[in-house]
Amino acid sequence: MFDIRKINKNNKPENLPLTAREKKEMEIKQQLSEKELLEAEKVFREGIVRVRDLIAPSAMKITPSYLELGNYFVRTLFVVDYPRYISVGWFSPVINYAATMDIAMFFYPVPSEVVLKQLKNKVGVLEAQLIADAEKGAPRDPIRETALRDIEKLRDDLTQGIEKFFQFALYVTLYARSKEELDKLTEKIEALFGSKLVYTKRALYQAEQGFNSTLPLGNDELMISFNMNSSPIASSFPFISAELTSDNGILYGINRHNNSLILFDRFSLQNANSVVFATSGAGKSYAIKLEVLRSLMMGTDVIIIDPEKEYQHLSDAVGGTYINISLASDEKINPFDLPRPVGDVKTGDIIRSAVITLKGLLRIMLGDITHEEDSILDRALLETYAKKDITPESDLSEVEAPIMSDFEEVLSGMEGAEDLVVRLKKYTEGTFSGLLNHPTNIDMRNQLVVFSVRDLEDELRPIAIYTIVNYIWNVVRSELKRRILVIDEAWWLMQNEDSAKFIYALVKRCRKYYLGVTTITQDVNDFLRSPYGQAIVTNSSLQLLLKQSPAAIDVVQKTFLLTEGEKYLLLECGVGEGIFFAGPKHAAIKVVASYTEDQLITSDPKQLLEIEQAKKEFEEQMKKQGML
Repeated sequence: MFDIRKINKNNKPENLPLTAREKKEMEIKQQLSEKELLEAEKVFREGIVRVRDLIAPSAMKITPSYLELGNYFVRTLFVVDYPRYISVGWFSPVINYAATMDIAMFFYPVPSEVVLKQLKNKVGVLEAQLIADAEKGAPRDPIRETALRDIEKLRDDLTQGIEKFFQFALYVTLYARSKEELDKLTEKIEALFGSKLVYTKRALYQAEQGFNSTLPLGNDELMISFNMNSSPIASSFPFISAELTSDNGILYGINRHNNSLILFDRFSLQNANSVVFATSGAGKSYAIKLEVLRSLMMGTDVIIIDPEKEYQHLSDAVGGTYINISLASDEKINPFDLPRPVGDVKTGDIIRSAVITLKGLLRIMLGDITHEEDSILDRALLETYAKKDITPESDLSEVEAPIMSDFEEVLSGMEGAEDLVVRLKKYTEGTFSGLLNHPTNIDMRNQLVVFSVRDLEDELRPIAIYTIVNYIWNVVRSELKRRILVIDEAWWLMQNEDSAKFIYALVKRCRKYYLGVTTITQDVNDFLRSPYGQAIVTNSSLQLLLKQSPAAIDVVQKTFLLTEGEKYLLLECGVGEGIFFAGPKHAAIKVVASYTEDQLITSDPKQLLEIEQAKKEFEEQMKKQGML
């Protein structure tokens, strides 16, 4: 018998060597134990909850036109065709639509030499067709001619490296809670694409592949692309709308790209100047009156030069001062008025500045002036002030400013001034004597002051506006306060070099006096073709462009460096819509007002007539009740 203590588990006595078969059996048993361990690990891991288990739907059902992912119905659209011209930001309405969707873009570069070879062949075919049509006497084919021009331009751009060529695939996957909701959403998105002349199709019998193509995996399982060069592909880039929402400022309107609010404080920019360009009836006065009303609520003083009596209703509603400047009105402004010195400004400098400004006014009034006459006017103006004891040593707060008759009297005593005196007579004794030959008697101590020049003849308007702006400038320099000056129909001042130069100087210098100048015009060509008009735009950090006329759009595009898409936006936008520039940022804007604001600022004659009629009916009722 064997001693059991000496036998190992292989029924062999200890210290005896194992055979090859026994070694093999041991290896198999060891491998089986490792496999059992892996199986056990697998069973354990299956019981652990992962992130993908949390986000994955409970089930997926595939149908020919859509998927059912858990409680959601999913459908994919792909773009198959684009129009000849596509504007920048055309994709924004889809991107910003209030619905859950996934969007995928795939770009496949195509070597330029391959494209150029194909375009060369296409040019040959088109030219041959056009020549054949001409030889047959057939009418011209504008479609082929346009295609030929487009191909030639693309060949030039590809050769020069300005453009690259791609195959571009664009897919949109929509999500809805029910089949009916999915169908309605699909029709709306298709309509949005269709409004931009972009043709889409539904991924039929490829619903799963369409869904997979819009997952963040970078897999294009549909492979439906469209040939495009760089520029139109760039216009499809979805992230273009600028955010112009700040903590301070007033509401200018709604961002048309993403429906955010355009809240801005113009005084936060490097200057507070603004320019507004639009055609008649595009809503420029409406937009500015809305800005004025909201600025008043923020404590800003506003001064307006009103050429068409559009701001009277607003002024009456907020208790403003409405000043009517005309030959027969009681309100007068003396162009010889002087501001009182502020800070370290010397009286002599103020007098010299006033003389220069008055010479600009006299050139508008008297027409062409020779160098000799200019020198005579300079001496006469200084003597006119000196005659009233206004010298560099005087206290301007205690002096009485001269008037135009005093100036004429001094001028008539000077040799060589006979012709100037004759031309000046109509402003002192003649038809126009009621405009400038009186001491100032108006009161500007109000938060809103409106100067109306509607009742003035066209010949006198540039003179009156120049005088008013100069008077306002004197008031501004006399007291530092946050103010906005609105100059409506500013093209009047661009017609004369002296008045244009004066406005330009005002726009450049107003920042240090806490003044923002708003320049409004509908005659864009006259304004921008003036070198001073261009300079005013350059010195205005805030710009509002509303609907433009085809005659002016090229000048506007060149001045504001607009893209082709922005150019067409300004041609096709509705009333109160346009582009809002604030420093380096700009966004498409829609001006919006509440009902109460609209009743105060409307310029629509029909609406104004209804308001006036309602006011009369109310007054009649009050009289009947004995309350008036």
